Amino acid sequence: MKNTLTYFLAALFGGALALGGHEAMQRNARPNGGAAQPPAAPAHFTGLPGTLSTGAPVDFVPAAETSVNAVVHVTTETMVQYSDPFRDFFWGYRSPPPQPREGVGSGVIIASDGYIVTNNHVVEGADKITIHLNDGRSFSGKVIGRDPSTDIALLKVDADGLPTLPFADSDDVKVGEWVLAVGNPMNLTSTVTAGIVSAKARNINLLQYDPGRDVFPIESFIQTDAAVNPGNSGGALVNTAGALVGINTAIASTTGQYTGYSFAVPANIVKKVTGDLLEYGSVQRAYIGVSIRNMDQDLAGQAQMDRIRGVFVNGITEGGAAQKAGIVEGDVIVKVGTMEVNNVPQLQEQVGTFRPGDEVTVTIVRDGKEKVLEMELRGKDGTNALAAIASK
Repeated sequence: MKNTLTYFLAALFGGALALGGHEAMQRNARPNGGAAQPPAAPAHFTGLPGTLSTGAPVDFVPAAETSVNAVVHVTTETMVQYSDPFRDFFWGYRSPPPQPREGVGSGVIIASDGYIVTNNHVVEGADKITIHLNDGRSFSGKVIGRDPSTDIALLKVDADGLPTLPFADSDDVKVGEWVLAVGNPMNLTSTVTAGIVSAKARNINLLQYDPGRDVFPIESFIQTDAAVNPGNSGGALVNTAGALVGINTAIASTTGQYTGYSFAVPANIVKKVTGDLLEYGSVQRAYIGVSIRNMDQDLAGQAQMDRIRGVFVNGITEGGAAQKAGIVEGDVIVKVGTMEVNNVPQLQEQVGTFRPGDEVTVTIVRDGKEKVLEMELRGKDGTNALAAIASK
């Protein structure tokens, strides 16, 4: 059955404005064999804040008070040359000057000296970036680095003593856990909405695969039912302790507005990407060197496994980390370090938190038996060295 659900990047969230009108950007889905499939239709979850199983009330106030001051409003201006289809019919016609196209989004202060994380699509191509704090101050923003593969960008403003949000360990986030989405939807600044974690490691085939531009998408989104709309893009998904568990990035909708699903880049990926952008000027991405697919009942039977789990290895890169570690075609990867991986997005997420040269244990199942292998991860070029020189 053909899936008719439309996925909107939150550059849609960015609610780009052009000549006084709203402009929405929609990214086309890319094929990704073996990756988790998007849901068949929007769902509506209308649960209200209640109580935990212990009977203790859920108090969102401290987390909200902390978060709104560390979440910023990002506005952008891009000069666009609009064409006139009739200009060629008139001799001496002069094209109109470029016109500004404005965009809006959100960002999260992660360092008190002015470092801010947002989505790449919020600032991509922008000629001017302005950061608006919750206390009313505004600063010019500078792009330190961008990573289209995860849709994360790192910005800097010339300020000190700013409020920040600490990173949570997104591996510890549980389905059913209460979370808050904090951002600037519809130009309504400092808006907080509540929901639960609906799923983890969700691949919605959103980001564009473009090897020519060194873009190899990593999608392992945290899915929530916290209301997210145009303008929330780049904002915070926080837990009830006020720690950052993700960066709100996309919604699933047939209208362009919130209909029940929102997706956030996990904090562990955000922390790794922003750390690399700051230290090296580019993301230091590690690779195992395998072709993989999700497990099914037939593959589990072939691997002599009593249940469906892990990720099936159906190809090995010559000279890659997996081959050197002893992985062979037909193995099933069930753990990276101590973290279980049960689908392609989970494996991509875990490997995505490492750099070339890092050593990690990988647990596989071969002929029905588990085996732990030591692996030295490698870069795209097959080496175990960092690929970039610090930009600072």
